[in-house]
Amino acid sequence: MCHTIAQLDAELTACRACPRLVAWREQVAHEKRAAFSDENYWGKPVPAFGPADARLLIVGLAPAAHGGNRTGRMFTGDRSADVLIARMHAAGLANQPTSVSADDGLRLLGTRMTAPVHCAPPDNKPTPTERDTCRHWLTTELDLLAPTLRAIVVLGGWGWQALLPALAESGWEIPKPRPKFTHGAHVELSPARPDRRPLHLFGTYHPSQQNTFTGRLTPAMLEQVLTTAARTAGLP
Repeated sequence: MCHTIAQLDAELTACRACPRLVAWREQVAHEKRAAFSDENYWGKPVPAFGPADARLLIVGLAPAAHGGNRTGRMFTGDRSADVLIARMHAAGLANQPTSVSADDGLRLLGTRMTAPVHCAPPDNKPTPTERDTCRHWLTTELDLLAPTLRAIVVLGGWGWQALLPALAESGWEIPKPRPKFTHGAHVELSPARPDRRPLHLFGTYHPSQQNTFTGRLTPAMLEQVLTTAARTAGLP
């Protein structure tokens, strides 16, 4: 049992529950990418990032092999981070528009970033078993954030499908049929427990290179979802 966000983040980084992910994250950290050959890779599960009293939670997929797995911070040091953090800054959710290293001074404002899977997976594709094995970290995080959490932005359909069971386990009602992921989706979830408040769930395409380079997701599209979610969460 983790009783604080700080305890959760600390215990998570020691997890070795998924042999394939452990082997891959450590292999990447040893072999490295040529551009980062002089850096010490993190090579461990990547904890969530942001304040313990966040009103808005951003949920991705998993750390990038040479992004979070290298830097040790969620959405840091890769192309997806470049797009996401710039739009978060434009929406008033970050103090600066870049996220390049764990010591670059980035602060998130009323917002926390997490993922259903905390280790970098081969080909950016966790297995269903790995997703389910990692879920208890996410449900614990949702429990700890519940007093202040008012909205969630999910980046991509994979994260959307992974998050819904965690939300159900953490005390919110999931409509039937389950809400489908689309860019711009917005669903208000009712509390299933007396200690929960209504929670707004938003969807946006993931800021991956595949989506941003093809124009499927533009910076304006992402910023609009983030701005709407921030306003709904009661952030200035």
